[in-house]
Amino acid sequence: MVQSDLYKTLPTSDELPDSDGLPVDNEDQNFLPNYLLFLLQLIWKDRYDWYFGVDMGIYHLTGVNPRVPVVPDGFLSLGVLRCKPEQRFRKSYITWEEQGIAPTLVLEIVSWTPGGEYDDKKNIYAKLGVLYYVIYNLEYWQRDRHQPFEVHKLTEGQYQLQLGEPYWMPEVGLAIGRSRSVIGGIEREILSWFDQQGKRYLSAEEQAQQERQARLAAVSQLDQMGLSVEQIATALGLSVDIVSQQLA
Repeated sequence: MVQSDLYKTLPTSDELPDSDGLPVDNEDQNFLPNYLLFLLQLIWKDRYDWYFGVDMGIYHLTGVNPRVPVVPDGFLSLGVLRCKPEQRFRKSYITWEEQGIAPTLVLEIVSWTPGGEYDDKKNIYAKLGVLYYVIYNLEYWQRDRHQPFEVHKLTEGQYQLQLGEPYWMPEVGLAIGRSRSVIGGIEREILSWFDQQGKRYLSAEEQAQQERQARLAAVSQLDQMGLSVEQIATALGLSVDIVSQQLA
């Protein structure tokens, strides 16, 4: 039976559950993958050959049953359509509906309840052919005798722990690593994307903050040039009250 005929006998996305239905027991399991997704939507806003899934079932043909998914906290696939014409959103990621393309990167965030991140899931992702396997273990790394942040690369069918952070992935064109940022007014550790030089890509919130700081810094310069408060406010898109406060 040729591969195309095999695919025809397999269930479709409408017939399969979209996740394992298990609730997360760690806020980071939801927040951090979504943060990486939203950041990618800024970095690659003009690209449509990628897909990032969060807490979504991956159905594949390398396990014991194609109806049993593996559900990572996040994953990135390259060379697939960001949005399929026939459906607005994917319910799950089914490799036989994605030309057999496995995710390039998978992210697992370790929680209070051990989830096989260092053994069972690692073996599943290796068989699936996931190139990069990232494990983030902020709270329980000492319990598990591992590092808080690990990147494993698939080499000859086996994962090898990589060195360096942020870690540059040439096949992806991005680096991944930890950083600290103020999110919603709270400073916290995050996972983020970086460029090849190790410079972190800023979120939309951070970009807006930087832009605002630049405008505030320009207030005194325009004041020295003799512009009125009203003129400065108009030029910089600020309120008269804010400009007056800056000049007080």
